[in-house]
Amino acid sequence: MEPHMIEPDVVSHDGDSNEIQKKKKKTRLGERFRGFLPVVVDLETGGFNAETDALLEIAMVTMNMDEDGTIFIHDQVHAHIEPFDGANLEPAALEFTGIDPYHPLRMAETEKEALSRMFKPIRDAIKHHGCNRAVLVGHNAHFDLGFLNQAIRRSGVKRAPFHPFSCFDTATLGGLAYGQTVLARACGAAGLDFNHEEAHSACYDADLTAQLFCEIVNRWRDLGGWNPNEDSAGQ
Repeated sequence: MEPHMIEPDVVSHDGDSNEIQKKKKKTRLGERFRGFLPVVVDLETGGFNAETDALLEIAMVTMNMDEDGTIFIHDQVHAHIEPFDGANLEPAALEFTGIDPYHPLRMAETEKEALSRMFKPIRDAIKHHGCNRAVLVGHNAHFDLGFLNQAIRRSGVKRAPFHPFSCFDTATLGGLAYGQTVLARACGAAGLDFNHEEAHSACYDADLTAQLFCEIVNRWRDLGGWNPNEDSAGQ
């Protein structure tokens, strides 16, 4: 059976009831996606296998929305991550990202330390907007979601705020809106400056992905695809 979007009475990964899911009055952003909060996530890793390869860097971007229905970037949190015990590090991946996992100035945290710290503002945003869960927004989002889910399982972090399998993919959205699926090209088509020298940093890529997501959502509203004066949560 094909999985469906989990509704507001979902439970967290550990099976316990999640207190952030109590009914609260939704903000405009909370209404926009039926009580699910979009949060942009970008990761840098030591390879392509979420089960065996190291998670090395993570950035998360929260967003907000004004009364006219314009979505915009609110804040970003970031962490350098220590490779977990036994993690694989592919030389080609490290050359691509330029990351030295054991550089003393990285100020890296364990997966559990980083996720526990970074999930706090996400939970706060979920509560503020009256949402039920965060939904990961990413460019080729299932790659990021796979690594994030594995890190959550390894670290044993409780009450993970992210939906375990639903996501918004800006590669797909960029293809729909601009005919471009590569992040740099989709940003160019959207009129966003893209600096190739800064790319492949989690902070930079998360910020550009968030800008692209906001451009597409706002453009759809301007074209009449979503009316901010209607309560989408009730549809």
